[in-house]
Amino acid sequence: MLRATGAAVALPFLEAMLPKLQAAPSTFKPWEKSTVAATPRIIACYVPNGVNILQWVPKDTGEKYTLSPTLTALKDYRNDFSVLTGLGHPASQGGHSGADTWLTAANLKAKAGADYTNTVSADQIAAQLHGKKTRFPSLQLGDMSGTGGAGHSHTLSFDINGTPLPAENSPRRLFERLFVPDTANDRAATLKRYAERRSILDDLSGETAQLTGKLGATDRKKLDEYLSSVRETEKQVERMQGWVDVPKPKVADTGLQLGSQPMNGHDRPMWLDVMLELSYLAFITDLTRVITFEWSREAGGYGGGGENHHELSHHGGDTGMLGKLAAIDQFHLSKLGRFMGMLKGTSEGDGTMLDRTMIVFGSGMNSGAGGEHSPKNLPLIVAGGHKLGVKLGRHLAHNPDKHPPMSNVLLSLIQKLGVETDRFADSSGTLTGLI
Repeated sequence: MLRATGAAVALPFLEAMLPKLQAAPSTFKPWEKSTVAATPRIIACYVPNGVNILQWVPKDTGEKYTLSPTLTALKDYRNDFSVLTGLGHPASQGGHSGADTWLTAANLKAKAGADYTNTVSADQIAAQLHGKKTRFPSLQLGDMSGTGGAGHSHTLSFDINGTPLPAENSPRRLFERLFVPDTANDRAATLKRYAERRSILDDLSGETAQLTGKLGATDRKKLDEYLSSVRETEKQVERMQGWVDVPKPKVADTGLQLGSQPMNGHDRPMWLDVMLELSYLAFITDLTRVITFEWSREAGGYGGGGENHHELSHHGGDTGMLGKLAAIDQFHLSKLGRFMGMLKGTSEGDGTMLDRTMIVFGSGMNSGAGGEHSPKNLPLIVAGGHKLGVKLGRHLAHNPDKHPPMSNVLLSLIQKLGVETDRFADSSGTLTGLI
C-alpha cells in the first residue's frame, strides 16, 4: 500500500528478525528426589543407520579399556555404562529393517508364503510383568507416529503376536496423555469405549469357539493363537478400566519445550531432550517402567545441525563423510549422557534412579567401513542398573563372525527386571560379563 502511494518506510532492525540458527537450550530441572519406591525400569533408545564403527569400537577390552574417540562423549559417565561390540542378531537380514528386529531378534522371512513375520519384543515380555502395577504397561516413542510399514517400522515394540505397537512423536500429546487430568466427560467416554470393546470381544469368543470342532489341526492351532490374542486384549481392557478413576500425577510443564517438532532439523536437539525429559517424568512418577524410543526411523534422521544422517551412512569410506557421521554419533551420545545425568542426579531409595534404570542404546545395523548396512558388529551400550546386578564400566568385545546372539543381552536384562525365564528368542543363555 505504501509503495502504491510512492512512499517507503523501513522497519527498525529487530533481533527477532535474525534467523534461529540453534535451538534454545532446555531449562527443564530434574527432581532432586524420587517420590516413589525404588523399582527396576528399562528404556531402549534406538538410533538408525548405524554409526561410524571405526571411531566407535575401543581398541582394548576389559574394565581398564580406553574410551574410543566417539565414546569420549560419555567420559563423565565412564563407570555407568558398558560398551558391547561384535554382537548381532544371526537371524536378522540387516539393511533398513534393523529397527524391526532390534528387540525381537526375528527372521522376518521365516514364515513360508509371508513377506513379513515378526515376533514379540523383549520390552513387551517385561511389560507383561510390570504393566500389572503401572498405569501404562509400556510407552512407545519415536520421531514418526503410528507403526509405519513392514521393514520400516516407526516403533521398536511388538506384541505377543508380532504386531507393532504404535509410537507417539508429539511431546505435547505425550504430556497430555501422561499428566493432564481427564474431565468427567472424558472418563465417561472412555468407559463407554471399553464397554463396547468388551462386548465385541465377547461376541468374537463365542463365535470362534463354535468353530473349534470343525477345523483341522493346523487351523485349530491358528485359531488358538487368535483366541490367545483376544484373551490378552480382554485383560488389557480390564486393566485400563481400573485406572479410569485413578488421578494422574500432578506434574507441571515448566521448562518442557512441548512444541518441538521431530522432523524439523532445527528442533531436533530440543525434541530429543524433551522426549527424554518426559521419559524421565514417566519413570519418576511410576506411570510406566518400560519405554522404547526410536530416535529416528531407519533411512531417516538428523544430526545436531540438521545433517542428513541416512545420506552420510552411505559414506563409501569417504573420510569427510565418516567424520560427519562420527559427529552425529557424538551428538546422540551427548543426549544420552544428559539423560543419564538426570537419572544419576535424582536420589531414590539407597541410591539414584540410574542405579535401577537400565538403558539399552544402539542400532540394528552397522554402516561398516564402506557404508554397507550389515547386521553384524552392532553398536551397543548398556547403561545403568548397577543395583540390579548389571556390570558396568567395561568393554565386552566379541568376534563379529563368531559370537553369542544379541538375544543373550536382552535375556540378561529382562531377567534383571524380574522376568522368570531362561530363554528369549534365539538366546543361548545370559551374556557373560554383563551380569
